[in-house]
Amino acid sequence: MSTKGFNHGFLLAFLLLHIVFASVLAANENDFYIVFMRDHPMNERLKIETHLNVLSSLKESENDASKSHVYSYTKSFNAFAAKLSEDEATKLSSMDEVVSVFRNQYHKLHTTRSWDFIGLTPSSKRVKAESDIIVGVFDTGIMQESELCRPLIFVGRLQIRITPTSESFTDEGFGPPPRKWKGSCPKAANFSGCNNYFTINSFASRSKLIGARHYKLDNQPNPSDILSPIDTNGHGTHTSSTATGSLIPNANVFGLAQGTARGAVPSARVAMYKICWSTGCSDMDILAAFDDAIHDGVDVISLSVGGVSGLYTQDSISVGSFHATRKGVLTVASAGNSGPDAGSVSNHAPWILTVAANGIDRQFRSKVDLGNGVTLSGIGVSTIEPKQKLYPFASGVDVAKDSDNKDLARYCQQDSMDPKKVKGKIIYCEDSRGSDSVVKALGGVGTVIKTDTYLDTAFLYIIPSTVVDTANGEKLNQYINSTKTPSAVVHKSEGVKIPAPVVASFSSRGPNSGSKHILKPDITAPGIDILASYTPLKSLTGKEGDTQFSKFNFMSGTSMSCPHVAGSAAYVKSFHPDWSPAAIKSALVTTATQMNSKTDKDAEFAYGSGQVNPAKAINPGLVYDMDDTSYIQFLCHEQYKEADIGGLIGQKNVNCSQFVRENGEDALNYPTMQLALRSNKKTTTGNFWRSVTNVGPPKSVYNVTIKAPAGVKIVVKPMSLSFTKASEKKSFKVVVKAKPISKNVMILSGSLTWKSSDYTVRSPIVIYNQLAEQDMELEESDLVKSQ
Repeated sequence: MSTKGFNHGFLLAFLLLHIVFASVLAANENDFYIVFMRDHPMNERLKIETHLNVLSSLKESENDASKSHVYSYTKSFNAFAAKLSEDEATKLSSMDEVVSVFRNQYHKLHTTRSWDFIGLTPSSKRVKAESDIIVGVFDTGIMQESELCRPLIFVGRLQIRITPTSESFTDEGFGPPPRKWKGSCPKAANFSGCNNYFTINSFASRSKLIGARHYKLDNQPNPSDILSPIDTNGHGTHTSSTATGSLIPNANVFGLAQGTARGAVPSARVAMYKICWSTGCSDMDILAAFDDAIHDGVDVISLSVGGVSGLYTQDSISVGSFHATRKGVLTVASAGNSGPDAGSVSNHAPWILTVAANGIDRQFRSKVDLGNGVTLSGIGVSTIEPKQKLYPFASGVDVAKDSDNKDLARYCQQDSMDPKKVKGKIIYCEDSRGSDSVVKALGGVGTVIKTDTYLDTAFLYIIPSTVVDTANGEKLNQYINSTKTPSAVVHKSEGVKIPAPVVASFSSRGPNSGSKHILKPDITAPGIDILASYTPLKSLTGKEGDTQFSKFNFMSGTSMSCPHVAGSAAYVKSFHPDWSPAAIKSALVTTATQMNSKTDKDAEFAYGSGQVNPAKAINPGLVYDMDDTSYIQFLCHEQYKEADIGGLIGQKNVNCSQFVRENGEDALNYPTMQLALRSNKKTTTGNFWRSVTNVGPPKSVYNVTIKAPAGVKIVVKPMSLSFTKASEKKSFKVVVKAKPISKNVMILSGSLTWKSSDYTVRSPIVIYNQLAEQDMELEESDLVKSQ
């Protein structure tokens, strides 16, 4: 086409006008924002009035301000959520009484043998105060134990009446809630509230489940969402029962993993704060849950939710957990399921206890018998016994609709295979974990899937299925092509013993993208194939066509490891109700079972200090304690803007000059230490100032043991600490000198251990080669450019 006579100047002007117009529209398009105010002492009513007054200054009328207002956070911090344009949000941020404004975002879920495996057995020491401990769970809801409610539920096209109960939250043996409890458990859609009873003088709650709230502040539910605390997903019931579930004998999934299901603190109470829906878990809802939970009186918060963590002063989980810490409530959060990528760990604020996932010494495997007499083994959870000795066996390629679909059929993709060729057969698929649904819909009776990813995790399937590695996959392919009538059968899964613990391949890894000075994750716990309570409102897989329903289910993810540590923290809290969040965290981190870097090449970036050991954590000997002032000093050290730090604590500004400048590499009293190399030519030296509090015998002496990798020198002064009384504090200095290391090595592992006649208090010391990570990023960047 000829361009002769075309006015390019006019086109450029038109494009510029279009860009300007689009930007103006974007600036005026409304979205949800969260606005933090100065933390003045005032009651809830005055806070709400102030929020509305602030909005009125932006809007044309009080009515518009009221419509814009979504929610006020008034109990544990001073903030509100509102629907605003970008311009309005910018104007708000400049107001004197406003300390910070950020846009609402959405996060996602980090989706029997385990307690015995980490040493917390039914015979472990318990105290009566366990029944006063309250664990707040932020998740998808919960299945109550009460038989009072039998709601009408729609499952597919069927209308059925279900009792949505879970034995994990039985009220038997429980009295009224602890006096500190200020929360509520009201009735809602398909939810009967908590179990109540009348006394002569009052109306009181008598239950294990003492609180249940739900939050959907955008008021935009999908048809599958039920606006109540009831759990239609299963995730929340699973995590809650893992942390606090009562003892349930003969728990199993269609006969698999039969045993007694229980939580870490079966006598503790649980409060559910439903923040997650089919669309995800929004910042507004997360902060509302923190605001209520802190005020309600929970002792520990379990949060199996995350995403890409932002600045510590703007990320909702970081901000909410900071306020919880200030009020003496420890937040335990999942590290994420984006492993094994380096730097993928989320929820990495230093006041959060961040949990990775590892396996236990059991794995679910299925035998695959072939028509030629050969038997192979695959990983997966298949609950169905085959009805025949053998079935016709074919590869996806062989049952393709036509030659054009063979590449897609290789992976058993939707609409790529011929139903007539699939019917009655077991199909061999490559790299397609969702192929069981596709094959079943076409009349197939099973699948065998070849992949080399996540071979440590057994997924559930709706027809007999299993996963094999590439080597066994090639054997299956060769067999199929070697005979005119290939046949096979996939047997029901069985549990087999395996070496453990090993960090899960999916578990997110360090280094910490938020701060190069803080080791994350902090700790690891079982998170693969965990059996716990489940919802009857969803099939085991949640896939269309799945007819498998059970009171229990296997789930994997750091979502499952998180409640193991939250339950462990609650266990420690039951023995030491006056301990701070930092002290509880220190006790768990310094008593963790040491892991093996030979089986986990990412070492501490994979597992932190090691696998949680709650039985040891109740008597740690020494703890590294901190308060919220320490964290403010840390943020100053990390060069956060004073105004942003002020926003976090409800002030317009903080004065960072008031803090001591000589405060070491991390400016914290953290139970682990991490030195980031600053040069690939010279030795990097880092100083760490630490203090420990004696929580063991009044009179005790601790001597230090140092383990340093090659090329690293670690010096501790003094090398001995003598205590004469309980709660006495002693300080020491750690100097780490590290020579340059190969750019192919990202982490070197050392440790510092204080030992007495009775206690061992271990702190990992990590040498982080950030220069290696930078080289990797450059190589990836060059690769992208070359493509």
